[in-house]
Amino acid sequence: MYKLLSHNDLDGVGCGILAKLAFGNQVKVRYNSVSGLDREVEWFFEHEDKETFLFITDLSVNEENTKRMEAFSQTGGNVQLIDHHKTSLSFNDYEWGSVVVEDESGNLTSATSLFYDYLVKHKHLDPSDAKDDFVELVRQYDTWEWEKNDNQQARRLNTLFFLISIDEFEEKMINRLREDEPFSFDAFEEKLLDMEDRKIERYIRRKRRQLVQKLIGDHYAGVVYAESYHSELGNELGKECPHLDYIAILNIGGKRVGFRTIHDHVDVSEVASYFGGGGHAKAAGCSMTDEAYKRFVKETFPLRPLHEDAKRNRYNLKQSTFGSLYKNRTGDIFLLFPLNECDWGIEHNKEKIDKTFISFDEGEKFLKRNDAAWLVRDEEFIEYLMEEVKKKKK
Repeated sequence: MYKLLSHNDLDGVGCGILAKLAFGNQVKVRYNSVSGLDREVEWFFEHEDKETFLFITDLSVNEENTKRMEAFSQTGGNVQLIDHHKTSLSFNDYEWGSVVVEDESGNLTSATSLFYDYLVKHKHLDPSDAKDDFVELVRQYDTWEWEKNDNQQARRLNTLFFLISIDEFEEKMINRLREDEPFSFDAFEEKLLDMEDRKIERYIRRKRRQLVQKLIGDHYAGVVYAESYHSELGNELGKECPHLDYIAILNIGGKRVGFRTIHDHVDVSEVASYFGGGGHAKAAGCSMTDEAYKRFVKETFPLRPLHEDAKRNRYNLKQSTFGSLYKNRTGDIFLLFPLNECDWGIEHNKEKIDKTFISFDEGEKFLKRNDAAWLVRDEEFIEYLMEEVKKKKK
């Protein structure tokens, strides 16, 4: 018999699907939250037969259960932990631990891709094109390569995962992978996903109006309350507000904080680790500890949301050679304008500041971080220009 304890997200459930394809009725699969895994591991050692082979995928155990697993292995028990989070690399010190963040080709791994390789290598599962496609979709979504590659099928696979129950998702995927047809969504799923995409767009627009900004440690964080669509929300808010280092998504009901970033120079797994969590460089999370509550809830609750940039301008445009006009909540006006072919300057209330910037983006980042300024509408820009013309005529 086999027992698989895995995460309850797409990557973790991907491992469960592969386990059921490989072992059929001989495997029991349990999906767990990060905080719930250790209770399941304790139960396993108290109740399961020693002949049962224990797999743990996409999650890591605490110190006490690490000792239990080592003792179990040393006395002849079969146990294998497979993970891809760099916060779990210490498990490579054990014979039963296998943590790989990048493969030999330099590609980021997922638990599903690593478990697939393990099952194929040990002759538990025959590879196929359909399985290869499914595993790659899961890997790209979990590592955020889907965004760089614009792999919408990977994104929609995760959307489908959250639209239906885990049991239904498992059944659909297992049947699809057994047929070994090219991986695709059926007509009903496509229609369902189209409707969900529109719903997600509306949700993101609403949450954008609630986003606040806070300097937390060395990073500028965008903080928002949300219980749904964390990956999509974090990605879109990050792209709309690139001056922010990361987006912190607060799920108060679940007492969790999710972290997402679009930047290569920011590693949110390090942010999450500071608050007792972990994850990937671009997507991580932690429990709502006292410190996390203080920094992300208590200190940000009084803040006013970030004002959105004007979206349908024809004249007051970013990177304009005429300059781009911004304003903050106290009514201060900022003109970000080119000094020459390379450098940009800022006028604050029509007085030039000493600081210059090597690009428009750097100048805008300065404005948004220090003054929470936003791009104003055409009407205000035209009024500003007309006042300047009148002054020059005088």
